[in-house]
Amino acid sequence: MIKEEFDAIVIGAGMSGNAAAYTMASDGLKVLQLERGEYPGSKNVQGAIMYANMLEKIVPDFRDDAPLERHLVEQRLWVMDETSHTGIHYRSDDFNEVKPNRYTIIRAQFDKWFSRRVRGAGATVLCETTVTELVRDAKGKVIGVRTDRAGGAIYADVVVLAEGVCGLLGTRGGLRKMLKPEAVALAVKEMHFLPEEVIEQRFGVKGSEGCVIEAVGTISHGMAGLGFLYTNKESISLGIGCLVSDFAAKMESPYALLDALKNHPSIRPLIAGSEVKEYAAHLIPEGGYKAIPQLFGDGWVVVGDAAQLNNAVHREGSNLAMTSGRIAAEAIIQVKRRNDPMTKRNLALYKTMLEKSFVVKDLRKYKDMPALLHTNARNFFTTYPRLMSQAAQNFMRVDGTPKIEKEKATTAAFIKARSRLGLVSDAIRLALAWR
Repeated sequence: MIKEEFDAIVIGAGMSGNAAAYTMASDGLKVLQLERGEYPGSKNVQGAIMYANMLEKIVPDFRDDAPLERHLVEQRLWVMDETSHTGIHYRSDDFNEVKPNRYTIIRAQFDKWFSRRVRGAGATVLCETTVTELVRDAKGKVIGVRTDRAGGAIYADVVVLAEGVCGLLGTRGGLRKMLKPEAVALAVKEMHFLPEEVIEQRFGVKGSEGCVIEAVGTISHGMAGLGFLYTNKESISLGIGCLVSDFAAKMESPYALLDALKNHPSIRPLIAGSEVKEYAAHLIPEGGYKAIPQLFGDGWVVVGDAAQLNNAVHREGSNLAMTSGRIAAEAIIQVKRRNDPMTKRNLALYKTMLEKSFVVKDLRKYKDMPALLHTNARNFFTTYPRLMSQAAQNFMRVDGTPKIEKEKATTAAFIKARSRLGLVSDAIRLALAWR
């Protein structure tokens, strides 16, 4: 095994780990990055949205060679019942800018590209290596790691844990508590391949333009969940995710949920004739601000999904992961430049810097939203979508029924729901959570 000592060891080669390793290596630190997969991205086949501003702060010229799929010009938000959807769309030619704001990516390809940049910055990247234990000194300070390779411990001034949402190293090391099923979602996804021109016709885009659809409603069978569809160059990422605790309580099959979504009348025409080549499942942190664990300690920091840094309300994860990795690296660099030890007191700088960023500010603002949506899942994801569909259909359908009678029927349905399910109470709590 490697005998030399490093300034930093980064565990994991996802968004946050690559951001941390690249930032430190670019500043001249001696960095070792360890990844258990065959190559970076080999265990991450998800399609995702990448936020350019956050990556640009790390790799300013990423557009030159990064494997970007489509830049997004249209966002569709759907509320669905069994046979319909009520939607809000936003599309703007302003997003056809020289440097677009959002892109769809395929993580397996993107993570490999990011890792090449990490190597190019001077870091040592070692794949097919599982970290089994944190090494501590007599006072409990983390001073390195042990892996499943022969040769003993590897030492470093600081260890960056970027092992993902279900990483067990931090839990086994006593750095964070076991993950709670109500604080994590399981998302299942398929990749549907279609010719590029077919995707452009169906979604009304051209060239490298793209569209994303995000949906809630009865598609999650009464559970707190989200469906999503991302357009790539020659494929569509289609998936749905719900809380692990809900899957367990309702004994629902994730794949059955996805299969139902594929066959929904609003989705089926969009993927007709496609070839499914990939199916995957992954966990997503959903606990929000209140689920964030201790972020630093003597000789260690935790970043990205491992730190529960995911904005479930705004469906943002990759930007929080990259930003937390970058900020952790910048804090470590500052401590290193002062020739200070990587103690808990000195590494507290990471938390201070993170709290000044949008990452913690956004999570803190919406800290009550996840609990509200999860507690009132039946209302938000079943009753209200059906009421919205009923109201819209009453308005659209012309069948000789006087309009006044239609309005009375719609009003009566909402009044009945209000008295039975606390509609007004939910609306007030939702408004307070958004405040």
